[in-house]
Amino acid sequence: MTDTYVGAIDQGTTGTRFMVFDHSGQVVANAYEKHEQIYPEPGWVEHDPVEIWENTQAVVTRALDGANLDAKQLDSLGITNQRETTIVWEAETGKPIHNALVWQDRRTTDRVEGIQEENKVEWIREKTGLECDAYFSATKAEWILDNAEPLKLQRSRPDDLRDRARDGELLLGTIDTWLIYNLTGNHITDVTNASRTMLYNIRDLQWDDELIAEFGVPREMLPEVRPSSDENYYGHTDSDGFLGAEVPVAGALGDQQAALFGQTCFDQGQAKNTYGTGSFFLMNTGNEAVTSDHGLLTTIGFQRTGEPVQYALEGAIFITGAAIEWLEDVDLINNAAQTAELARSVDSTEGVYMVPAFTGLGAPHWDGRARGTIVGMTRGTRKAHIVRATLESIAYQTRDVAEAMEADAGIDMESMRVDGGAVKNNFLCQLQSDIIGTEIHRPEVDETTALGAAYAAGLATGYWRNLDELRENWQVDREFSPEIDSEEADGRYERWHDAVERSLDWADEGGD
Repeated sequence: MTDTYVGAIDQGTTGTRFMVFDHSGQVVANAYEKHEQIYPEPGWVEHDPVEIWENTQAVVTRALDGANLDAKQLDSLGITNQRETTIVWEAETGKPIHNALVWQDRRTTDRVEGIQEENKVEWIREKTGLECDAYFSATKAEWILDNAEPLKLQRSRPDDLRDRARDGELLLGTIDTWLIYNLTGNHITDVTNASRTMLYNIRDLQWDDELIAEFGVPREMLPEVRPSSDENYYGHTDSDGFLGAEVPVAGALGDQQAALFGQTCFDQGQAKNTYGTGSFFLMNTGNEAVTSDHGLLTTIGFQRTGEPVQYALEGAIFITGAAIEWLEDVDLINNAAQTAELARSVDSTEGVYMVPAFTGLGAPHWDGRARGTIVGMTRGTRKAHIVRATLESIAYQTRDVAEAMEADAGIDMESMRVDGGAVKNNFLCQLQSDIIGTEIHRPEVDETTALGAAYAAGLATGYWRNLDELRENWQVDREFSPEIDSEEADGRYERWHDAVERSLDWADEGGD
């Protein structure tokens, strides 16, 4: 055990990270590489799948070299990924037929609105646990099959793409599937990623024939669905490949489920919030798929080989960390670390509210046509007020979800485990505690997304014996408790609702 480790590929929205963990869950190697964000039209977001795969190989190699580790010392590999982002590629060549459509992409909003008008929203929710939204993979896959550029296929007269898919020539997958395919040659996804496609029945635990028909996605192009921690493995890396070693790929989880796993939220009622490009609040609901009446998603939390699925309630907030990136884009800050200093330089926002609905609003509002809004500015408004309002918007959006979750689950949340890059910001963590009125626990290892993928893989191979061993690894770095009274927090939160109202339905038919 002393000289073997578990590796985790964490393929995120803005970049790809590779981390290596030891038996105590501590990081022993780490490398990161950004990839290009492609915006062909307003509201459209794409990634180059080939660039992502090349970056994956680069960060794995760099991390291992930097820590003087040999790939043969890797007990196993786990994968975690930006969810819903959708790729179609040729089985024979491995070449994508179009760029990946990213989870943030809104190009299929019209299609979603058509489904809503056909009164199919509840029908989809009953099967998938999901809100009918352009966020998920089904309408993205449909769009690619309808619109992929024939020239990219290097064919003078391409056959109908769906016919090619039925003949096994085209494969569909989310990012986990794309990486597993390139690492092992196998076409596999795990239950958590399948549950985010809007094509998978989370109660029957299989691809749903009626949904496949609705979106015109041939079953033949869909991957095999396996447990998140798979004792039978998804496959092995090729000893002749870039790693030069045969390493089992044994775990995969969508990024938010991976964070739930990495935060050791293995029991019903435990919850975590991950602050990344967006923020994602998940609560383990055990073996029951709890139906939400408050705009949350019912999703699969994780599954281990031979065990029942663990479900979760999820609140998906589309833009949180990306709002801080926007502050940098428009030169209000030079880097994210400045936000805390600027926010502290003023006592309040002086009535300024920022609603970062750049790609619409997720839970619990679900308005794909909402857009970013700043309200309450006066001639005395300074950049510090806007920066503070941006940080506060992260806390307010999280409270939106926390209140919905408490109502659905029927419990009062006494504490919340947090992770992701933004939680290094003590000001934000304290602000979050103040606005929600609950304790915030930040773990020592805050890259819990990668850690969760490593745990899933290492449990499958026996590197870690059981869940109790993982629970013992979890250590608190710092706790935050509310420092303002609930009446003040409630008043500020009520005003937030007014700001949200002004952002709704902004992008009309011609505006996007």
